[in-house]
Amino acid sequence: MGSRDEFLLDSYSATVTQVAHTASAAVAHIKVRKQPQRGNAGGQGSGSGFLFTPDGFAITNAHVVVGASELRAAFVDGTESAARLVGMDASTDIAVLRFESHPSAFLPLGSSAGLQPGQLAVAVGNPLGFDFTVTAGIVSALGRSLPSRGGRMIEDVIQTDVALNPGNSGGPLLDSSSQVIGVNTAVIPSAQGLSFAVAIDTARWVAGELMRHGTVRRGKLGVQCAAVALPRRWVRENDWPVATGVRVVEVVAGSAAARDGLRNGDILVGCDGTSLAQLSDLLKRLAGEGYGRPLLLKLLRPVAGTLTPFYLTVTPAG
Repeated sequence: MGSRDEFLLDSYSATVTQVAHTASAAVAHIKVRKQPQRGNAGGQGSGSGFLFTPDGFAITNAHVVVGASELRAAFVDGTESAARLVGMDASTDIAVLRFESHPSAFLPLGSSAGLQPGQLAVAVGNPLGFDFTVTAGIVSALGRSLPSRGGRMIEDVIQTDVALNPGNSGGPLLDSSSQVIGVNTAVIPSAQGLSFAVAIDTARWVAGELMRHGTVRRGKLGVQCAAVALPRRWVRENDWPVATGVRVVEVVAGSAAARDGLRNGDILVGCDGTSLAQLSDLLKRLAGEGYGRPLLLKLLRPVAGTLTPFYLTVTPAG
C-alpha cells in the first residue's frame, strides 16, 4: 500500500472514529414493551434513537414505538431511563420521545439540503441487539421515495450503502462533522448496499410539529415529487436565491393537484412568495399554520422544449 493510500485510510479512520466517539453518548437503545391486543401477541421490540436537545427530547422511528405500552432508553454508559412518547407521524416514520433522565450529550441537527452523492455517512445504532454499533459508507443517492407504514410515500429520502440491520431503525445518520443528516429507517433485505434514511430537514420540521402539537396536520396535494437542479441560466437571469426546485413526478387522478391544474413535469420553485428548494420546504407549507389554505405556487412548466413560468393557486385537501 502506498503512502497516499495509508494517509487516506488514516484520515478516513480518524474521521469515523471521531464521529462515533462524539455520537455514542447521545444515542440510545430503545427498548419497547407491547401489551397483547386482539390479533397481536404483544411482546418486546427494540430500536435506536438519539438526543437532539439538552433537555431530553429524542428522535426515533415511528415504527419502533407504535403500540408501545412501555418505553425505556439505555445508554452507552450503562444507565437507563423511562421514556415518554411525545408524538409520532407514521407518514414520515418519525417519532419524538422524552427521556426522564439522560446524559448531557446531544447531537446537533445538520442540513440535508446540501448533501452530495459520494460524501461520507456514518450510522450509530443497535442492530440485532448488538449495542452501539458503528457502520460507515457514503451517500449513494438523494431524493428517493419510500413507502411508509402509514400508507403515504416518504419523500426526499437519502439512499446510502451504510450497513444497517433491524435495531438500527431510528438511529442517526451523521456527516463527517458529527451533525445528523438523516434518521435511519429502512433496508432492503434482499439487496446489499441499499439503506435509507429520512432526510433531517424533513425530520426536523416533523419533530417541531410533534413537540408543539403532538401530531402533524397536513394538507394533501396528491403529487409525488423529487428535488431537481434548476437550469443555471434561469437561476442567473432571475437572480433566484436557490439552485434547486421540486419536480412533480406524478399527479394523482382526482387529487387537489389534478383539479387545480398541476401537471407531471412541472417544477415548483416558489410558494406564497417563498422559494422552494426541496420537498421539505413544500411540506412545511402544507403543515401547521398552512394546513387547508390555498397556496400560490410559482412553477416552471415544460412547453415546446422550454421552461415557461406559471402561477397556480392550489387548495390542498384536508
